[in-house]
Amino acid sequence: MSYPIYTVDAFTDHVFGGNPAAVCPLTEWLPAATMQQLANENNLSETAFFVKKADGSYDIRWFTPELEIDLAGHPTLASAHIIFNEIGHESDTIRFHCKSGELTVVKKGDLLQMNFPARMPVACTPPAELLKGFNIPPAEVLRSRDYFLVYNSEEEIKQLVPDFSQLNQVETLGVIVTAKGQEVDFVSRFFVPNSVIGEDPVTGSAHATLIPYWAQQLDKQDLTAVQLSKRKGHLWCSAVGDRVTISGKAVLYMKGSYFLS
Repeated sequence: MSYPIYTVDAFTDHVFGGNPAAVCPLTEWLPAATMQQLANENNLSETAFFVKKADGSYDIRWFTPELEIDLAGHPTLASAHIIFNEIGHESDTIRFHCKSGELTVVKKGDLLQMNFPARMPVACTPPAELLKGFNIPPAEVLRSRDYFLVYNSEEEIKQLVPDFSQLNQVETLGVIVTAKGQEVDFVSRFFVPNSVIGEDPVTGSAHATLIPYWAQQLDKQDLTAVQLSKRKGHLWCSAVGDRVTISGKAVLYMKGSYFLS
């Protein structure tokens, strides 16, 4: 049996930028173990699988090379790009159903706008290994799904060097580091302990935490952001009550087939 597969660079307007995601449309679910093997074989930070429902919406699931996760931004953006441009979705809105509830993606010109549940970080007592995991100490440590480290400047974010011998001892899916931006409202990076990923190029789900925090800190609802990985990602964001909108561009890099015997 052969199945279609695409690779899309998300949160960028050019190939080799943003964050690449594998996108695998299905007519019915494959076994979870098979999807996990495919994600491992793809060796990208996430592989998205989706199945169209009778009402025109889609069930969606995301896998890293190691495990299934409950919320992922850039592969959702990548999936929407494929549904709009390769599958022929007629409406300007796509509704996804996932373990975190309903997500929508709306096409607005050359931007795709995702609507996610907000995850406001709260104060916490950081483990020693987390603080030892970076060459510059943070000004503040909070947590939602991920640890959330606030720094004093964009320059500090650029200069951070992770020590994974320490970070790999921290129980967390990821570590967000962030500061107020110089040319945008805020900047960030995202690190993934105990993973082949290391540093994720652009992390949509992290912005479900970044947006409500910076909306409160800066007292504004509409925000611009850059994730400062080597590939860089540009995001247009809004805080909307207990939800956030995360907008970005995406480009197709590759399409083909995979084969399961």
